[in-house]
Amino acid sequence: MQVDEGNHYLMSKEELENKIATYTGGRAAEEIVFNSISTGASNDIEQATKLARAMITQYGMSDDFDMVALETVTNQYLGGDTSLVCSSELQSKVDYKVIELVKEQHEKAKRILEENRTKLDELAQFLYEKETISGDEFMNILNS
Repeated sequence: MQVDEGNHYLMSKEELENKIATYTGGRAAEEIVFNSISTGASNDIEQATKLARAMITQYGMSDDFDMVALETVTNQYLGGDTSLVCSSELQSKVDYKVIELVKEQHEKAKRILEENRTKLDELAQFLYEKETISGDEFMNILNS
């Protein structure tokens, strides 16, 4: 569950990694509960990949590339298109690092859900019965 924290412009590397883990949580839950996957997570996959790429190419959050801008944002107010400004060899390394980061956070999401499987099942049952859940209801189940 993602909760809006208001205007939150500066985020740490750990916060961004946790956000990627959150994006991968739906797919992770499918894998754990149904031992299968569906197309339901497509937007989350896109968002997780986009954020991981930005961490590596724009925010300087990769030990391998340090504080080197490998991507520029064009038309910031018209969709924010990006373009890589590095060699094709380096682009391949960036792609690998993006995949590695998303996979790492996906594994983290699966680990958290497996450790809290009882709560996952309780929340799923609540949603099955009521269709929606408030933040307070979510926290009551989580903390019970």
